[in-house]
Amino acid sequence: MKKDKKGKLDKKQRINVKKPKNPVKIVLVSLLAAVLALGLLTLIFNVIVIANSKPLIKKAGDVTLDKPDCILVLGCSAKPDGSPSDMLRDRLDKGIELYKAGVAPKLLMSGDHGSDTYDEVGCMKRYAESQGVPPEDIFLDHAGFCTYDSILRAKEVFGVKKLIVVTQEYHLYRAVYIASSYGLECEGVASDPTWYYGQLKRDVREVFGRCKDLLNTAFRMEPAVLGEPISLDGSGTVTHDD
Repeated sequence: MKKDKKGKLDKKQRINVKKPKNPVKIVLVSLLAAVLALGLLTLIFNVIVIANSKPLIKKAGDVTLDKPDCILVLGCSAKPDGSPSDMLRDRLDKGIELYKAGVAPKLLMSGDHGSDTYDEVGCMKRYAESQGVPPEDIFLDHAGFCTYDSILRAKEVFGVKKLIVVTQEYHLYRAVYIASSYGLECEGVASDPTWYYGQLKRDVREVFGRCKDLLNTAFRMEPAVLGEPISLDGSGTVTHDD
């Protein structure tokens, strides 16, 4: 490369010299592009789940599904004393309201009973019985460890083909989407009579939960536990611990 008398590159040569690439800048730009792409994908997944589910979410008095097999009440936290949390009690009250209105002949309570010291479904059963629901009409799914498992087990274990799902509205879109994706005739009824402390955190978590379960349904993932079939035509007491 020729230089002038002062040791500098001439003008033509300076034009052709390329600056070395900054590796830090490349990494930051790549990370930003990845974050934007992930954010866009998350938004698209949530729009798909909500748009497909929204027409199937009804008020309690507007349910149109003809002769559903059961009302599926999705579990959530029980208190240490074995009583339902506020969110769980509201779900149970709405499910019991629909049952007493004759919307479906059975209640299917699905929740986490993964240990002897924590039993969501036992809590749900006791509460329903205290509200006058006959034990034989209460079926318990002890392995409803997540929303996806609860819906899949309703179909595969309990033979459900038509169901009403009860939970809070923010959670209902995902549950209804899973059921519809598996060919179940489904409508959802929200149980939100009040605002719940910590709801913003749950709303944010649900954004990613919808993405997870959209992928679960797309790839037809198996639930954590299946088991022997249980007919809703019999008595729910066969599913009770006591």
